[in-house]
Amino acid sequence: MTGRPWDASYHDGPAPWDIGRPQPAVVRLASEGGFAGTVLDAGCGTGENTLHVASLGLPVLGVDVAETALATAREKARERGIAAEFAAADALRLGRLGRTFDTVLDCGLFHTCDGDERQEYAASLASVTEPGATLYVLCFSDAGPDAGPHPVRRDDLRAAFTPDHGWTVAAVVPDRVRTRFHDDAGAPAWLATIRRVQGSRPD
Repeated sequence: MTGRPWDASYHDGPAPWDIGRPQPAVVRLASEGGFAGTVLDAGCGTGENTLHVASLGLPVLGVDVAETALATAREKARERGIAAEFAAADALRLGRLGRTFDTVLDCGLFHTCDGDERQEYAASLASVTEPGATLYVLCFSDAGPDAGPHPVRRDDLRAAFTPDHGWTVAAVVPDRVRTRFHDDAGAPAWLATIRRVQGSRPD
């Protein structure tokens, strides 16, 4: 899929990262009470993670740049009778949403950003959160064999989410990301828990 526009990734059937169910790591986080208040799912794709969190009764907005994926997500919400909201948005310009969130989920978005975009993305997330908010990032890691595309080092997360940009990294632990091109075990991943602290908040 390298080089294809995001929307085109959904035109010929499910995208490689669209497994037709929420990621197990997200289900586990939800079962542990990790999501609270208003929730943003950044890079929601066809909405499986958004819908799982919304099924718990939380107000959730899923955003993506791929309109085809968003249309599928809205249809799933209608079919399942789940109240979830979906909108097109640029992950680097989230402030344009004009809203703030208490919890943010990034499942598979951070690792698509290049080095120059990562701090810009962190600032974008800061623009829609206040001190005390929690961000979860689930991304491909460089630890172990059979890594996914664009693997991320633990230090890459700490370099992007700094106090100067309004974040502190509370934990980065090994996990797995399920895809359509890995076996049932999935690919090596990091699950980062990141807290919003006082710092710059872009307009």
